[in-house]
Amino acid sequence: MQFFKSLPTVLVLLTSALAATTVDQTFTRIDKDKAMLLVVDHQLGLFQLVRDFSPDQFKNNILAHAALGNVFDLPTVLTTSAETGPNGPLPQEILDMHPDAPLIKRNGEVNAWDNSEFRDAVRAANKTQIILGGIVTEVCTAFLAMSLREEGYEVFANTDASGTFNERLAAEANDRMSKAGVTLMGNFAVAMDLMRDWRNTPGTPELLPYFDKYLTAYGYLARYHSAAVTNGTL
Repeated sequence: MQFFKSLPTVLVLLTSALAATTVDQTFTRIDKDKAMLLVVDHQLGLFQLVRDFSPDQFKNNILAHAALGNVFDLPTVLTTSAETGPNGPLPQEILDMHPDAPLIKRNGEVNAWDNSEFRDAVRAANKTQIILGGIVTEVCTAFLAMSLREEGYEVFANTDASGTFNERLAAEANDRMSKAGVTLMGNFAVAMDLMRDWRNTPGTPELLPYFDKYLTAYGYLARYHSAAVTNGTL
C-alpha cells in the first residue's frame, strides 16, 4: 500500500527528470549578417590523425569550410596549436584564402578559448553566431564549441570539417556538443542556410562555382542542368 501511496510522487519526479533532459529542438538558423567563421587547428601535422574521413575527402572538406568565409564575406579567425612543433602550419591554401584574417598561434592552450588573444579576436568581430570546424573533433572542436556556448554564442559545428581518430570518438563528441546546445551541420547545410534563397546575393552565381569545386555531386548536377538548357532539352 505504501508503494501505491508514493507512486504519484515517483511519477512527478520521473516527469521532471525527463523534462530536464529534453533537448531543445528549436530550428536555429544561421544568419550571414550575424555569423563568423573559425578555422581551428586544421594543421598539416594534426591532419595525419584523422581516420574518420579519407585524406582526400577531409582535405576537400577543410578547404570548403575555409572558403565559406569568402563566399559569404564572413569575419574569419584562424588559429593553430604548437605550430612550430609536430602539429605544423595551416595548409597554404587556407592562408591564401584569408591573408588578412587574424591568425592566432597558440603555444600551449588546448582549448582555443583559453587563449586571450583568440578570445579578443572573436569578440572583436562582434557577431553572435559562430561556425567552426577543427582537428580533433572531441578536443579542438568540442572544447571550443562548448566554451562558446557558455559565453552565450549560437554555435554551429561543421561536422564535415571536424575529424578525429575514429568514428566512435566523433559520435561521442557530436553527442556531447549537441547536449550542450551546439548545432551540428554538414558543409552543404551550412552553405544552404547561409544562402537561403538561390535568388539572394550570394546566390546562384556564387554558390554553383563553390559547389562545383568542393561538392562534386552537386556541381555535376548543375552542369547536367546547364547542358540540358544548352542542348534544348529544357
